[in-house]
Amino acid sequence: MRWRLVDLAQWVWDGFGLSVTRHTLSREFRALGYRKLSARPRHRGQKPDDIAVFKKTSPTAWQRSGRRSRA
Repeated sequence: MRWRLVDLAQWVWDGFGLSVTRHTLSREFRALGYRKLSARPRHRGQKPDDIAVFKKTSPTAWQRSGRRSRA
């Protein structure tokens, strides 16, 4: 499950009555070895159908190339 730092700060406030900034939470999580995950950026005009058209495909079965004769 993914949490935003803002949501975690609100959870700490609701549960413990402590006011913590998202910068402080970020610093503490980095100290614990966690890293921020970000989604791969997408152009706002990108359409899912266009992605399928340009997706690279591999051959279904690899074939050995023909034997070369020594001349």
